Amino acid sequence: MTIVTRNNLPQPLISPERLAHQRLAAERMQDVNLLLQNLANSEEATIKLIIDCLYDVGSVNLINRRLRSRPLNRTMKQIAKMSKPVFRIIAWHWFKKNCPELIAKWLETKVAFEDPTDLPQKVAVEISEVKPYSQLEVDNMSREIKYLRQQVRWLVGVSIAALSALGVTVTALNRSPDAPLQTTQQIQSLMHR
Repeated sequence: MTIVTRNNLPQPLISPERLAHQRLAAERMQDVNLLLQNLANSEEATIKLIIDCLYDVGSVNLINRRLRSRPLNRTMKQIAKMSKPVFRIIAWHWFKKNCPELIAKWLETKVAFEDPTDLPQKVAVEISEVKPYSQLEVDNMSREIKYLRQQVRWLVGVSIAALSALGVTVTALNRSPDAPLQTTQQIQSLMHR
């Protein structure tokens, strides 16, 4: 008695025409990927402007959704504006590395003209192959999520305190710009006595 597994199932024969078509399609999709990479490199300024626009809209929407406190909301929006250049650099590198391939794969699905009624069956097969988590893994994940949420709250508190201290310092320095100079002069006069 032989046991039939996926590995020893008979493979369907692929006709030479279909094999040639698959090879040509793979080469053409590789060309699309290269062309998209070239497009990304030649249109860097345009892509960075798109990233800026997406960041402006996305950061405000995220802050408005997560932070209901008005003063904290305003503070975080100012921080978001200051962190925009850093985000632009990171997003640009991510875009160059990932987007041409992602766009090429998306376009490939569009030109494959697969039967849309076939897709739910493929998804169901893929989902059925996913192993469920054990209760121990769920408990560990839950504990880790609670810990990470606590760390986020702590970091938000520290950030608010640091920004408040920075604001107070800047305000104090702006009110009496001669104060540091007077202190320096007083120290020098004390040293010469």
